[in-house]
Amino acid sequence: MSKTIADLHIAMEAAARALDFEEARKIRDRINLMRGGADAADAAQADTSGLVRQQPGAMGLGTSRQRPVPPPDWKPPTKPDLKTSGRKRR
Repeated sequence: MSKTIADLHIAMEAAARALDFEEARKIRDRINLMRGGADAADAAQADTSGLVRQQPGAMGLGTSRQRPVPPPDWKPPTKPDLKTSGRKRR
């Protein structure tokens, strides 16, 4: 298996030197699949054209939600009166 990854790495570098970056990307994705545990046949048949690196969102790094969206009929709650909240009536 390591020989196959090494061969793919050489092919990826050759494609990059030839300025064929699409082919180099496909080979890179195959290498990543093989390192993740896929065998060579599954990695060769996998469609990696839809794989996109996740961009950091407004909720923090690694989240896919850009911003929280409240429901359309949601209204913020009223603010408490600071003069009377927390006091007991006598």
